[in-house]
Amino acid sequence: MCSPTRSDMTLLGSRGPRDDEMLTDGALGIVRMLHHKFDDARRALLLARETRTFGPDGPDFLPETASVREDDTWRVAGAGPGLEDRRVEITGPVDRKMTINAMNSGARCWLADFEDATSPTWRNIVDGQVNLHDAVSRVIEHEENGKTYRLAADRELATIVVRPRGLHLDERHVRVNGRPVSAALFDFGVYLHHNAHRLVAQGLGPYFYLPKLESHLEARWWDDVFTCAERWAGLPHGTIRATVLIETLPAAFEMEEILHELRDHAAGLNAGRWDYIFSTIKVLGAERDHVLPDRTDVTMSVPHMRAYTELLVRTCHRRGAHAIGGMAALIPGRDPATNERAFAAVRADKDREAADGFDGSWVAHPGLVATCDDAFSAVLGDHPHQLDRTREDVDVAAGDLLATGKTGGAVTASGLRTNVAVLLGYLSSWLEGRGAVAINGLMEDAATAEISRCQIWQWIRHEVPIDDGGVVTRRLVGDVLERELIPYALEEGIGSAEADARTSVLRDLVVRTALAEDLPPFLTSIAYAEHLVEAAAR
Repeated sequence: MCSPTRSDMTLLGSRGPRDDEMLTDGALGIVRMLHHKFDDARRALLLARETRTFGPDGPDFLPETASVREDDTWRVAGAGPGLEDRRVEITGPVDRKMTINAMNSGARCWLADFEDATSPTWRNIVDGQVNLHDAVSRVIEHEENGKTYRLAADRELATIVVRPRGLHLDERHVRVNGRPVSAALFDFGVYLHHNAHRLVAQGLGPYFYLPKLESHLEARWWDDVFTCAERWAGLPHGTIRATVLIETLPAAFEMEEILHELRDHAAGLNAGRWDYIFSTIKVLGAERDHVLPDRTDVTMSVPHMRAYTELLVRTCHRRGAHAIGGMAALIPGRDPATNERAFAAVRADKDREAADGFDGSWVAHPGLVATCDDAFSAVLGDHPHQLDRTREDVDVAAGDLLATGKTGGAVTASGLRTNVAVLLGYLSSWLEGRGAVAINGLMEDAATAEISRCQIWQWIRHEVPIDDGGVVTRRLVGDVLERELIPYALEEGIGSAEADARTSVLRDLVVRTALAEDLPPFLTSIAYAEHLVEAAAR
């Protein structure tokens, strides 16, 4: 294979000590090739998202793909080597310490997250690739506060499953003919180039989680990318395995079609609960009948969320795919009583998922791995999964997935303050380069910040009554915002230029993305373009 021509490719941003190892001709060559072949199609899919409309009642199952849903004969490729048992998966950013702790955690898989849990600074992205390369090579080490972290030699390490960034995101530090490349293609291509053959030699494979798909046509795009990349890299067809996060409301109506499009590469589906709630508000939020209460009341047992998870299990097992449950975001602390309540809540959540037929689930902290493992092992025993539970008893109609009005709960002043505080706290950390943040005992990431943002917008739009008096208005939210901004000014010194600049940026982002007349699709797209992109050319 000839060396890739890079005369039309420009790199921006700061240089790290190991960039030359990661940003090689080969790595950039596959990114460049994928960009030329697939970026126009990606942009067309994004335009289709913007122009797609639904009926007055919301999305429905597609009549034009009914034959796919009705055909009982097809199955997906299923688990690749090292993915047969997924009873507990840990998620987290791709920083060096997290990489080691996740691999050593006792979880069967690690979702190495370039998306919701990583602030996409240029250094975070490239250094994350370095960390994954070293983890796959089993040479990764990290020094911190006099302690050395390294991979354990006395236990089975977690199988790596990489989540590239979503289709809607650009990598503005890599440009071809002046146009930013797809962040998804950059994350995918660099990781595949450096690690695929080494993983196969280890008896594993290059595995991915696909985020925020909204249709089976987007799954078809990914399948074409996989097939093309396998040929480029000299890998047998089907070497790549993908698990799709069903974390948008439109995708919930196309689960079977998504698996069908990816059937030679599909390993399973995941119930991405937080993004799913975010998407539900985006799609249905303009209608007053679909106003959701405080986030704490939108549990997995409310009718529309239960319908979503039960349909996912039935769909997966009917097609030979793993069904992976949602993330437990609780973070163990130092108070024994608080920890006891937290562990009990996580155990109840995982017991429910295991009983419903899920084959595994997610946790956000190593301290929760054993709790999740125990819950699933109580049901699975020595079996790696429960694909034989086809859940023929499940019958979910479109109305069940849209039954947000049956959620119950209320909008409270405390819930409003929490949403504003979480949005500010996450944004502040994200802008400083941290994409997963512990706030009030929960691991918050981009998805939970998006829930907070969208709920604020929805409550303002409909002037929703507050359970403890009054209604949510733009003025009320503005007052809450100013009070919640005070601690950020105090940290820098009230009246200082630094405090004014910091609070101004945070205020501006909240006002533009949560208090605007129209709801912007994604908070992070705006914040990334304006605050994280480095302008200096290499």
